[in-house]
Amino acid sequence: MKSLRLILSNPRYFGPAWVFASLNMWFGTWAIYIPRVSENLRIDKAELGFAIFFLSLGIFTIFPVAARIVNRLGAGRATWYGVVLCSIFAFFPLIAPNYYTLMAALFFFGATNGLTDIAMNTLVTEVEKKDGQNFMSAAHGFFSLGGVLAGMGSFLIGPIGNPALHMLGVIVIVFLINLRFRKYYFDVTAPPMEKEGFSLKLFRPLFLLGIVSFIVMGGEGAVVDWSGLYLKEISKAPEFLIGAGFLAFSVTMTLGRFLGDGISTRIGSVKIVALGSLIAILGYLCVLQSATYVSLLGFALIGLGFSVIIPELFRIGGNIKGVESAQGVAFIAGTGYSGFLLAPPVLGYVGEQFSLKTTFAVLLIGAVVVMLSTLLLRKREKNKG
Repeated sequence: MKSLRLILSNPRYFGPAWVFASLNMWFGTWAIYIPRVSENLRIDKAELGFAIFFLSLGIFTIFPVAARIVNRLGAGRATWYGVVLCSIFAFFPLIAPNYYTLMAALFFFGATNGLTDIAMNTLVTEVEKKDGQNFMSAAHGFFSLGGVLAGMGSFLIGPIGNPALHMLGVIVIVFLINLRFRKYYFDVTAPPMEKEGFSLKLFRPLFLLGIVSFIVMGGEGAVVDWSGLYLKEISKAPEFLIGAGFLAFSVTMTLGRFLGDGISTRIGSVKIVALGSLIAILGYLCVLQSATYVSLLGFALIGLGFSVIIPELFRIGGNIKGVESAQGVAFIAGTGYSGFLLAPPVLGYVGEQFSLKTTFAVLLIGAVVVMLSTLLLRKREKNKG
């Protein structure tokens, strides 16, 4: 909890952490109004799915150039400009007058989200380097917290009765807090570095980190999309517990991220990824037992295990010798988002052809691959030492 206390007591660390929370508050507020938008525009599930594809397209369009933008502007400035752009474009999907403007609005919302994501993770990486303080995991905890706050905002749907007004209120509050704290990180830049020529030796660790990121975020996406159905169809859970798997996963993920920096400081990034993957493996084994409460314990363990992995991957990727921190962060974010977006539908197909139990068995194998990959990362770390 040291990193959480650090964030809450020092504006230099709270400023970047609040950007993490902001990103999920914008996105989460949009998400709770998806059914309303679909109803207002009279579009079916297939059309809605295609429109949301443009959100993903915007994210992937910006990723190849995001590192260049962050390096040119500096991590602090790029983060602030990302906040400004997200504050603008978060509003448009909820006022789109027709289907085509919705697709355009989601594309630009996705692009600004993608830029802010790369910038804020690079910013935290650079602040950690300069100050010798670890708070990456806790910053990701604030991202999870932002999702919780956005979800609580669903209780305002009835009283407010206007999606655009609700989003505008969120935008104003989030923006004003960011404006208050931007001065503490605005001038943070990466120091000039002597670049090594491209070699597979440099690419190899990034490639391995990318595989881990793809698997872990793919697993996150699968739990978000399929945990409820698994509890309903496989565990035969009562109706009031159908959403409890995702809730357990979310709560332990938030808690784990607030605890992760202190553990990482003591045992190191590679060991905490190995520990996280081992906990996730135990979680998948519990889920596969099928009994309702054992499965719920499993989802909680998966959230706890995964909570520390992605922040550590950003930390490792941002510190690879010869690779600019923004490039390392962008590569890991790109592969991770690919897993988050692609794995759930692919695994859904597996579940349709076989069963959801098979889907989670595949995810278990993925967690084992993550644990085995830490042996290679550990070997590389020893060779470097």
